[in-house]
Amino acid sequence: MQTQDKVKEMVKQKYSEIALQDKETNAASCCGSGCCSDEVYNIMSEDYNQLQGYNPDADLGLGCGLPTQFAKIKKGDVVIDLGSGAGNDAFIARHETGENGKVIGIDFTPAMIDKSRKNAEVRGYNNVEFRQGDIEKMPVTANTADVIVSNCVLNLVPNKDGVFKEILRVLKPGGHFSISDIVLVGELPLNIKNAAEMYAGCVAGAIQKNEYLQLIESNGFKNITLQKEKVITVPDDILSNYLSAEQIASFKQSGTGIFSVTVYAEKPGTEKGACCGPDCCN
Repeated sequence: MQTQDKVKEMVKQKYSEIALQDKETNAASCCGSGCCSDEVYNIMSEDYNQLQGYNPDADLGLGCGLPTQFAKIKKGDVVIDLGSGAGNDAFIARHETGENGKVIGIDFTPAMIDKSRKNAEVRGYNNVEFRQGDIEKMPVTANTADVIVSNCVLNLVPNKDGVFKEILRVLKPGGHFSISDIVLVGELPLNIKNAAEMYAGCVAGAIQKNEYLQLIESNGFKNITLQKEKVITVPDDILSNYLSAEQIASFKQSGTGIFSVTVYAEKPGTEKGACCGPDCCN
């Protein structure tokens, strides 16, 4: 099993390569139900075309859900996008929060930060900024965000518990998140678990669905809601890179499920009746 540092460096290298390509190049080897789906990080992406604020130039086809669609963003909100990539979800969040709101994208891949900043600058988005940093230790002060969104990123992070602790720290009391991610029901074959490409493609880094939800609960979040769930089917031509034909058949019969989920949860607010001093209680 690779160390956390090695896993993170591998993910950074892979997504640096992706950042230097456009969506068409990234997707050229992943045509869904077609014959050439050998890039696993593209098989889970969803169609953003119906969402206002969508910018195709910022969409690299790397997500596994539409978290901004479910995030209940209001005008004037401060929104943080974890693993912001080329800026796709951040720009949709900007449309929802408006010119009086603010969006902060965080990504630890320098090439992605460069790309997202250029995308924001060319569109004149002065209330969207992108910060390079690790979402296990966000470059953001506590109690900053009204809403946090993330799209298929936490499964790339070895220390998922640390990320949820950071989300709790950075959200304002009463704030909430809507996160799309990959989870499992059942065990993946060892060859897939150990494959670097499958980790960069979000599958090998996924944890059990119940464990994922338990991490959220154990970190103190409330009103945890599964907003969306769909089955992810990994095509045989991808599986064949890691498994024999017999192993593929066994995997399919094992009952193991790979799912894209969008999860909502809230940071508890200040208790009613609590008072922080004579000047702040109304």
